[in-house]
Amino acid sequence: MKSQKMVDYAAPLCELVAPDPVPEGTEVVVRISRCGVCHSDLHIHEGYFEMGGGNRLDIRAGRKLPFTLGHEIVGQVIAAGPAAEGVSVGDRRVVYPWIGCGSCGVCARGLEHLCPKGRHLGVNVDGGYADTVLVPHPRYLLDYAGIEEDRAGPLACSGLTAYSALKKIPAAGAGDPLLIIGAGGVGLMAIQVAKALYPAAPLVVAEIDPVKGEAARAAGASEIVDPRDKDTLAKLQKTYGGIHAAFDFVGAEATVNLAIRSLRRGGTAVIVGLFGGALTMPIPLFPWNGITVLGSYVGTLPELAELLDLVKAGKVAPIPVTLRPMSEATEALHDLKAGKVLGRTVLTV
Repeated sequence: MKSQKMVDYAAPLCELVAPDPVPEGTEVVVRISRCGVCHSDLHIHEGYFEMGGGNRLDIRAGRKLPFTLGHEIVGQVIAAGPAAEGVSVGDRRVVYPWIGCGSCGVCARGLEHLCPKGRHLGVNVDGGYADTVLVPHPRYLLDYAGIEEDRAGPLACSGLTAYSALKKIPAAGAGDPLLIIGAGGVGLMAIQVAKALYPAAPLVVAEIDPVKGEAARAAGASEIVDPRDKDTLAKLQKTYGGIHAAFDFVGAEATVNLAIRSLRRGGTAVIVGLFGGALTMPIPLFPWNGITVLGSYVGTLPELAELLDLVKAGKVAPIPVTLRPMSEATEALHDLKAGKVLGRTVLTV
């Protein structure tokens, strides 16, 4: 197998060759055809998260180098262990990468993506910047028949992240505006998912990049606002009477403040992005206004199945995808960090 390996943090990826994995027990080997490039890959590649105040969370101990990034994986089954039931060689599948230990209380509640001993592909164990990946059980392989191959992989992260976040709020109707902060790959996907789940709700998108803002408008946003404008918060309160639910797909100090302060009484802010920073806010704001602030990290295996059904039914439109060969994985990461990517970059094998 060939893979683009991370041999050191923040260093260019290197192509390495190793024997193809041989599945045992319930394991399945998937020949990768596509793998999306995610902002989480950037954080792992750099080895830290910004925590605010000049502090960084060092995550370099979370994996052994050389390491293969990539968790938005789609491909074809080429081998299966003797105990791998319900899957056949030749099956084309999208991979659910957020795999837990399977034995802790978190996993028992169906929250494998939050498992403290997670075996997340491309995060803790080798992932999809390669031509082959080893998946521990067929249950993590979902049929994407009816969905374009170029779209299928990103649904396991950008799509799932948007879907799970949007499901965490009280139902929204015509009088319940939603605020989506950030129109990157996940934000654009969130627009489409919001239209499917809450078709009557007005969709306001906060975005600083005019190109991404226009993409959000084309995707169906009711209004585009610039979060840097000092009048934006007052405008949201005046025009809509406050926001029913805000989704921050950036996760910076300024965007989290906007998400929380834009809420009407009883509103909900869902923090998703991992840009980094720290939050300082008056505590009485929360009980006085009865607001809810919660975090959302990717999503569950059943939620991915639900999302795939929505996409197959034509209720979630595609976002822009740029295809690049796997050999350009390093360049793809650099372009993503520089803000040059509209929608999603997908590496091809």
